[in-house]
Amino acid sequence: MECRMDGRNALITGSSRGLGRAMAMSFASSGANVVVCGRREDVLAETQKEVEAVADGKVIAIVSDVSSADGVNALLDGAESALGHIDILVNNAGASKRAPFCEITDEEWAYDFELKVYGAIRTCRRLMPGMMERKWGRIINVLNVGAKAPPGGGAPTAVSRATGMAITKVLSKEGAPHNVLANALLVGRIESDQWLNRWEDTDKSMTYDEFLDDMAKDLKLPIGRLGTAEEFANLACFLCSDAGSYINGVAINVDGGTSPAV
Repeated sequence: MECRMDGRNALITGSSRGLGRAMAMSFASSGANVVVCGRREDVLAETQKEVEAVADGKVIAIVSDVSSADGVNALLDGAESALGHIDILVNNAGASKRAPFCEITDEEWAYDFELKVYGAIRTCRRLMPGMMERKWGRIINVLNVGAKAPPGGGAPTAVSRATGMAITKVLSKEGAPHNVLANALLVGRIESDQWLNRWEDTDKSMTYDEFLDDMAKDLKLPIGRLGTAEEFANLACFLCSDAGSYINGVAINVDGGTSPAV
């Protein structure tokens, strides 16, 4: 089985690093033309070079902030101008804030929803009609396992991610008759910049790998380690290729079996 995307045009928000970058690498090496985007021009330029090194098609980089309608429109205008249309959309942009529920301000709630909920609504609303007309499309909403099992201390992310699951289900029902499939991937404990930043705040008596191993033990991860961004990207690549053509409307935990929710 090959998860090829030859000739497909993919847009991945929040793809200058982390999971988004890994998905861009996977999609590009599988034949897709890829639009990468992020807010920092210097980081994005480096990511573009890395993706181009493995790409079989075009790699377009667009500096953007999808937390506003203007930012989304500018991104989509640039992507469609460069590639003509978008076949694959991955809504990956996001950030998380942890605080007790009663200390979260209206402004913090509003920003979280603008970025994660309205960002996804705006991209899907703009791109889905074209996918439906062409009778082929893939949408992935990258969420968090907290969407199914909300923890304390992270209310905005848990609520916005749960909303993302509902949006995904609606899209899957409306898109299916037109061969436009929508799924959600729920992130568990996966190696990312946040863990590197936490290690750098320590006394570094342990190496980074030792730090990750120790954290996996503390978290009692069933597999005994954190997942990698590449492992996450492999599943996204499968779902966005023709190999995943009968998977629609599901929210898959990518957490190594950690979450009690199925």
